[in-house]
Amino acid sequence: MQTNNVTSAQKTSTFQMRINPEVKKEVEQIYANCGMTLTDAINAFIQQSINVGGMPFLVNQNSKEALRQQAIAYLMAELKMGENSVKNESDWISEDDILAEFGAE
Repeated sequence: MQTNNVTSAQKTSTFQMRINPEVKKEVEQIYANCGMTLTDAINAFIQQSINVGGMPFLVNQNSKEALRQQAIAYLMAELKMGENSVKNESDWISEDDILAEFGAE
């Protein structure tokens, strides 16, 4: 099956759904703050689903905890990479030096 880029694919089909008007208004505002319409956001969701070959995020009863654990693991890996990037203690920059460099005191 050939997969098209959602943004450049010809749009000749329609999709309808029912949604609570208050929820729709709230989510439209959220997407408007990102410079998108609700249709843009749904198309982005569809494109990402195509990109990953499934749901573009984890969906199950433990989603919140799984995402939290994933974020912690990512953060810890980033911290470890930062720690490993410094060869010796003299390469470390103190908090005071950073604050001074950016004009905060």
